[in-house]
Amino acid sequence: MPCLSRKTGLVISLGTWASFVINRSNPVTVDSHNEIEKSLPFLIRIFPGRNKNEVMGRITAIANQKGGVGKTTTAVNLGASLAAAERSVLVIDMDPQGNASSGLGYPRGEVDDGVYQALTGEMTLQETVMSTELERLHIVPATEDLAGAGIELVDVENREYRLRKALDDIKNKYDHILIDCPPSLGLLTVNSLVAAHTVMVPLQCEYYAMEGLGRLMNTIERIRASFNPDLSLEGILLCMYDPRMNLTKQVADEVRQHFASTVFDTVIPRNVRLGESPSFGKPVILYDINSKGSRSYLELAKEYLERLSLSSDRSKKER
Repeated sequence: MPCLSRKTGLVISLGTWASFVINRSNPVTVDSHNEIEKSLPFLIRIFPGRNKNEVMGRITAIANQKGGVGKTTTAVNLGASLAAAERSVLVIDMDPQGNASSGLGYPRGEVDDGVYQALTGEMTLQETVMSTELERLHIVPATEDLAGAGIELVDVENREYRLRKALDDIKNKYDHILIDCPPSLGLLTVNSLVAAHTVMVPLQCEYYAMEGLGRLMNTIERIRASFNPDLSLEGILLCMYDPRMNLTKQVADEVRQHFASTVFDTVIPRNVRLGESPSFGKPVILYDINSKGSRSYLELAKEYLERLSLSSDRSKKER
């Protein structure tokens, strides 16, 4: 049962699937508490149980060289939803803008150590991990220094493998590691793709986003050929979906026709709550759990886990 303690904050226990720890600095109203409690049947039903073949350290880069398509929103809210499904999750903010960091409570400029220090070897990645309001969700934040990393690493030996090497000692401590890539195809994105097992591509349903998708696919092929032959496409995620617009439907239909089963069934709608929650430094499931945006990311987490389960079963049969 949920319990409220004025001394330690609110701990919300949602059956067997989640533990939310909300700090006193972010008080939860009675209405919010009631909303979460009313959502229990939906939340408990939505997530599959843990597959016995699930492996630790699944690394997914969330990438698209076009900005404003939903990469950071997806990294933060998919990570939070997976944590709600009782998976341990690490989000790595590789974007110098630091929006994933601020969206999880660590605004840019207020953190001294982060992924930059791990890339340069000043610190281990474990030393830069920060906790969040969700017990099972952690983040390696972006600091202001990260903006210069692309230049500073140019002459470093094996520069494309810096993040992969940094992850070696920590990846098996988490079920899932999500890397929020910058909106470019520079060295930081290359490091992310070289370190990852799979790539998730958020795609805004508009014409220009379609143009950039082809270039990203070419980049993924080059990464496979030169650095990471095991890199695969996790899927394409349609974001900012507005069914009232004909263009949205046309782009969605074209993407599904061309990429078929790699496109997630779940779509992320345009949603005010998704836009508001980062200003409070929290994922949308802690801001408004009943919003369309929150439920869409919970559905995405379910589909993501189901895909992983099917993939694990196939791999076991092949062995």
